[in-house]
Amino acid sequence: MISQAPGDEGPRSPRGSPSGKIRVFIADDHAIVREGLKQIAMGDAQIIVAGEASTGNDALAAIDAGDFDVVVLDLSLPDRSGLDVLAHVKAAKPQIPVLILSISREEEFALRTLHAGASGYLEKRSAPEQLVTAIKRLAQGKNYLSTELAERLVLDGDRQSAERPHDMLSPREFEIFLLIAGGKPASRIAADLGLSVKTVNNHRTRILRKMSMKSNAELIRYAIQHQLIC
Repeated sequence: MISQAPGDEGPRSPRGSPSGKIRVFIADDHAIVREGLKQIAMGDAQIIVAGEASTGNDALAAIDAGDFDVVVLDLSLPDRSGLDVLAHVKAAKPQIPVLILSISREEEFALRTLHAGASGYLEKRSAPEQLVTAIKRLAQGKNYLSTELAERLVLDGDRQSAERPHDMLSPREFEIFLLIAGGKPASRIAADLGLSVKTVNNHRTRILRKMSMKSNAELIRYAIQHQLIC
């Protein structure tokens, strides 16, 4: 599902926003969540939600064709991972800052998305006003992390958590690991990521070896235990 607001008339700001407003695009597969995000964002007079999508492919098509100042991207989409969508957005339109939304409290997600080019990370359990603050900071060319998450990241770094098995995975391996843990078959993963089934299976073999596991069931159990999937 794609929806894009018609172009507004009037002068535009240096970032391309009509009448000085911040044009936001929201990608989330839950209609109720999208509506809630829209209501929160547009509760501020400086923000307009100019487009939305419920799938990764629809989001990429709309972002490629549209004019947006900030993208708010759910990390879990039905057809492809948020990490893959993020990579495509940063390759096609690197000037657009992306705010990642996730239900997970796992610091690993925040670190990986920031390393992949995201400008901000926000947990869905966060207070509504944090969404508005994050959008405004990204529109100003700044990054955003909540104070709580930033503190957790510092503590996590102090603990030197790289001994965790999933820390040994490359960005692509981690992405495929999450898709496998989410129950997607190799054929679907291959189609979503534009890879061959053989390549996906090769990644799976390396993932199992690096994590010292033997089956998808073990990967799923591990992902649930570490709150990498819900």
